[in-house]
Amino acid sequence: MTMSTTISDGHVVTLHYRLKLDDGTVADESFGGEPLAYLHGHRNIVAGLEKHLTGKPVGAKLDAVVPPSEGYGEYDPQLDQAIPRDKFPADADLQVGIAFQAETPDGQPIPLWIRDIQGDQVTVSPSHPMAGQNLHFSIEILDIRDATAEELANGHLQGDVDDAD
Repeated sequence: MTMSTTISDGHVVTLHYRLKLDDGTVADESFGGEPLAYLHGHRNIVAGLEKHLTGKPVGAKLDAVVPPSEGYGEYDPQLDQAIPRDKFPADADLQVGIAFQAETPDGQPIPLWIRDIQGDQVTVSPSHPMAGQNLHFSIEILDIRDATAEELANGHLQGDVDDAD
């Protein structure tokens, strides 16, 4: 870490976070576990949270509310689609909230989330499960460092799942 550094594009930021939804439900958190490290300015976290973190120093603690437009977008129920259970692999462990990859009619990959399961109908949506929700973050910034040239070239930290590209 460089002394007196504040978060800006091209920094690797390590932080602890707690994410709550409007109803107070804790959707995710790192406190008590491994902190999150990400490359700032490369869309590795939701845009609204990056905006709140820009310019903050190591040791800062903050609460930030990210609206849907800067988080996971608005939820559009008209995009939901019911698919018969038998269109999925027989051994698939289908559960509400699970994401999977599908293809558009022209062969483009698209992420879909299981929104509901009723009998032999599985409702899927291209909307993230937290779409339409305000995201309430509590953050503690633990470390800031300059990204390596390789991290900048790849747009993410080395060792991230995306390395398989």
